[in-house]
Amino acid sequence: MSSGGHEVVFTFSYETWDDAVHRGMMRPPDRLAAALIADPEVREVIIANPYRWLPTLAARRAVARGARFPDLAGRHLVQPWRVRDRRDPLDPDALEARYRAYGDALGRAARRAGQRSPVLLTTHPLVAGFARPEWASRVVYFGRDDWTSYPGRSEFWPAYREAYRRIAASGMPVAAVSAQIVERIAPTGPGVVVPNGVEVAEWIGPEPEVPAWFAAVPGPRLVYVGTIDDRLDAEGVAVLARARPDVSVVLLGHVAAPDHLAPVQGIPNVVVHPAVGRTELVAVLRAAEGALVAHRVTPLTEAMSPLKAYEYLAGGAPVLSVDLPPMRDVDDRVLLVPRVEDFAGAVDELLALGRADEERRLRFVAENSWESRHRAVFDLLYDRANVSG
Repeated sequence: MSSGGHEVVFTFSYETWDDAVHRGMMRPPDRLAAALIADPEVREVIIANPYRWLPTLAARRAVARGARFPDLAGRHLVQPWRVRDRRDPLDPDALEARYRAYGDALGRAARRAGQRSPVLLTTHPLVAGFARPEWASRVVYFGRDDWTSYPGRSEFWPAYREAYRRIAASGMPVAAVSAQIVERIAPTGPGVVVPNGVEVAEWIGPEPEVPAWFAAVPGPRLVYVGTIDDRLDAEGVAVLARARPDVSVVLLGHVAAPDHLAPVQGIPNVVVHPAVGRTELVAVLRAAEGALVAHRVTPLTEAMSPLKAYEYLAGGAPVLSVDLPPMRDVDDRVLLVPRVEDFAGAVDELLALGRADEERRLRFVAENSWESRHRAVFDLLYDRANVSG
């Protein structure tokens, strides 16, 4: 590792390094952590997991669970722990005390690593809003979702709103995957939009062999990739599938809410397949005739930068999407319609676009690389002169 000058502390939000590795380092925080570890300009970096309850950590260690962290000079993984309260408290004062203690734990880890004046890059809104890390020379918040509209954590919405207020008032720089998140935080300091991207190495090279299960699906095949939960408009997908029995709709991903698939049960041209590894996913998207962003329109989805859309286009598939603000102006091979139930009327136009030729596909990959996205975040983090608020 070359001797760069930067000292960085990075925190995940609610997931850990283990989680990132097990899902293939695919989400924006995962990619940021990996980029910091690999960056030769970074002398010392601490990757910090969120708080964990000590009995849970002990149980995991007893069965030797955990992903290997890179054994490199100046690269450290830390796991702050607590003895009391398995879950975050709802009381505002107790919650603030919890995250100030977490910030203090990070400061101790930084001192142990020999960091003198580190910068803090956090993807956790409560760390950004409440931790008050006086040991950090600069704090940058990276928003991958709008937590104030995240359904699974609605009990903490008031805390997230307060965290946003404090982030804004502090003048802290903010990077987020969509303009909507930046607007909802309304930072008084610099704010930049950094959409999702693609890993160049995954999408170049000869076309991979199509998985046997996908090759057996009758074409044309329209693919939706992602966790099957309440973001997916399953009722709209059912309308599409019944209106266009000549196409196959493939729902590819972990089914987090099985009941949510009830509207498509028994429809012969809907194929539900479990999540696959990255290599197989790339092979599917480099063969699919079309791809879908079949989301409900909600405050959460209106603020998302759908990673799937960038990977669809990197694979060469034209995209049919609901009209969400972050989907506008991504690429002219994205067709936007108001609702998923209206998709059937746009299928012929989608298929007429065809798969992108290699020159165009590779140009999209190069122009939307994670490397270019990270450059914008690191410009904020290191307060480089070419950053404007």
